[in-house]
Amino acid sequence: MAEAKRGRFADEKADFNPRTWLTKYRRNSIGYLVKMLLFYHGIGVGLLVAGTLILEQIIPGYQEPDIPRSLIGVLSAGPLEETVFFGVPFYVFNSSHAVIVTGAMWAVLHIFNTPNIELASLAFGNWLFVIPSLFFSLRTWASGKGWFSVVVHSAWNGIFFAAGCWGGDINCTMLEPDPFTNFLMAGLSAALLAGTYVLYRWRKKREQAATGRIQ
Repeated sequence: MAEAKRGRFADEKADFNPRTWLTKYRRNSIGYLVKMLLFYHGIGVGLLVAGTLILEQIIPGYQEPDIPRSLIGVLSAGPLEETVFFGVPFYVFNSSHAVIVTGAMWAVLHIFNTPNIELASLAFGNWLFVIPSLFFSLRTWASGKGWFSVVVHSAWNGIFFAAGCWGGDINCTMLEPDPFTNFLMAGLSAALLAGTYVLYRWRKKREQAATGRIQ
């Protein structure tokens, strides 16, 4: 009855509103998070397509950069980037406003995902695509489902890696040429995931202690 009074998709409409983009989701079930994922990534695709068309008109010779990629590299990006720029700041500062700062840094770094630091070679399209993803990750961590953001990040990268390899759009390898780099990425991913979980437990204990004092 309460659901009927609020109207169908009331939670979705509220979470789609940009005014709520620094808050946790109204629901955090996996199905609901998938809806939010499609919403934010849909905006990202729109920004990528429209932005690239505009950039090609205003920057002579503009073209999205093409750099060699390895499977271990794109999959490791999920745990590495999500923990460093979203999970760790969120649990340390317990603030979405802190995460918007680190998330903005993460988004800007995508511009320089290019072999040549020249205006016509900067990855502006990639940057436009990840701006909405910033808010998806921020809100997913704030909603207590950071692990989902890590999995989605790696899975999304893996899908585009496979598509790019299949279409011949990117130079693909399974591993990096340097074995130490492969070991480092895998080791750092595991260490950061473990460290983020420790911070999560620490934050939960602080919140429980604060709740106990209030009661």
